[in-house]
Amino acid sequence: MSGHPGGASVSPFRQPKAVFAVAFACVVSFMGIGLVDPILPAISSELNATPSQVTLLFTSYLVVTAVAMLITGWVSSRVGAKRTLLGGLGLIVVFSALAGASPGIGSIVGFRAGWGVGNALFIATSLAVIIASASGGFAGAIILYEAALGLGIAVGPLLGGLLGNVSWRGPFFGVSALMAIAMIATAVLVRPMPLPERRIGILEPLRALRHRGLLTMSLAALCYNWAFFTVLGYAPFPMGLDAIRLGLVFTGWGVLVAVFAVFGAPWLQRRFGIARTLYANLALFAVTVLVIAIWTTHPAVLVVAVIVAGVFIGVNNTVTTQAVMTVSPVERPIASAAYGFVRFIGGGLAPFAAGKLVEHTNVHVPFYIGAGTLVLGIAILSTAHEDLARSERVQAAGTEARPEPALPIVAVDTAT
Repeated sequence: MSGHPGGASVSPFRQPKAVFAVAFACVVSFMGIGLVDPILPAISSELNATPSQVTLLFTSYLVVTAVAMLITGWVSSRVGAKRTLLGGLGLIVVFSALAGASPGIGSIVGFRAGWGVGNALFIATSLAVIIASASGGFAGAIILYEAALGLGIAVGPLLGGLLGNVSWRGPFFGVSALMAIAMIATAVLVRPMPLPERRIGILEPLRALRHRGLLTMSLAALCYNWAFFTVLGYAPFPMGLDAIRLGLVFTGWGVLVAVFAVFGAPWLQRRFGIARTLYANLALFAVTVLVIAIWTTHPAVLVVAVIVAGVFIGVNNTVTTQAVMTVSPVERPIASAAYGFVRFIGGGLAPFAAGKLVEHTNVHVPFYIGAGTLVLGIAILSTAHEDLARSERVQAAGTEARPEPALPIVAVDTAT
């Protein structure tokens, strides 16, 4: 699938320097998702916190990210994309450092919420910047973005495990330092840009959800993210591994996320189309989560199943993101914010719900529910056949399904 006339293939990794600066910041930003996995048991033990309290590290981060997504377009259309990126990065630097210096679980949860605001400002704007600035067309830009996501998810647990083996505070300080480097690279390599002609209203992402295709894809993503973050947020507890071994498990998982996001997803979409790829992928992910649910107390099975889940997460991330960005006629920053708001709500609530369910039932129940939400996601997706077919035609033709984005094209250094 190519975004160029005549089907010429252009590598998604041949990009201007400024695009790589934003992509590097994306890697570090997404490291924050899996970074805390290896240290969840250590935080629980050292701070005398229950697993459900510790999973609030995910909930506060992702729910606040979801809500803050609604203001990203409003902010970037008033102060500019570069300032929004730098503001988001700055918030992550500050709040990740404060989380590392925190005395108790409550303050860490609070600072993770502030981290989530910066994450939302950065993520929504960075996707729009990469799409607008990358060479190689729309599909290549999405693949580059998903490669950054996958790499960040892969490296995050490894760094978390290594630094967490020294102290649970280490991963938070590590992210703060890396984000400071990313902030400097963005400031130097991404040139200032003019403000867009039209300012985005604060309620536009919510109004965009009136579009049936965007709402359907977002709700399906909410179901998928519920299962995704149930696995990510609670599976470390029954594994019974130390920080380094947990880091290695989730690094293996993250490597598969990256490989199948960059290479597997495009091949599957070309071979089977968007709808069939998503249906089969969600069904296989549901089977994997069901395996986790049945054999939760068998560490060897649990470890293998969690790592294998990376395959389906990588495929789903790329195919769904491309579909969402072409299924709706609204501008891309608005579509990204609306989609992010809905899906991160699911991702944020799932880990905390898992902890509470375990406290009141048993360790298997959250994963059974996770498998069920994936089946529900397939049912929701089945109502969007026409939208998925239209998205497929748009992507195949390399054309646009919406007005020009409110976010202007970034002035970049064209040297590669």
